[in-house]
Amino acid sequence: MSVPVALSDDEVSARLVGLPGWSREGDAITRTYPIRYHAAVAAIVTIADRSRRVQHHADLDLRMDHLRATITTHDAGHRLTEADFDLARRIDTIVTAHQTIPLD
Repeated sequence: MSVPVALSDDEVSARLVGLPGWSREGDAITRTYPIRYHAAVAAIVTIADRSRRVQHHADLDLRMDHLRATITTHDAGHRLTEADFDLARRIDTIVTAHQTIPLD
């Protein structure tokens, strides 16, 4: 099994341009989605299933009115890799599919 290759700072910045809403926090990327609690629970179940399939996981923080996802690659020394950005795109798609009425 090969060790994932960490991206350079420039590569991370370039990939973030294509991921609106995501930002870098140290050696992780994060995004907070405004989503109602029950819709977020359903999204988390789907995220967990898809994460298992790609063998890459996000840290998810569920609150009453939002869901926060944080991603880094542990196998790359907690550095960012291409897998993190792939997972971020998957999570965007999943959460969008589960979102309900926008929060005021």
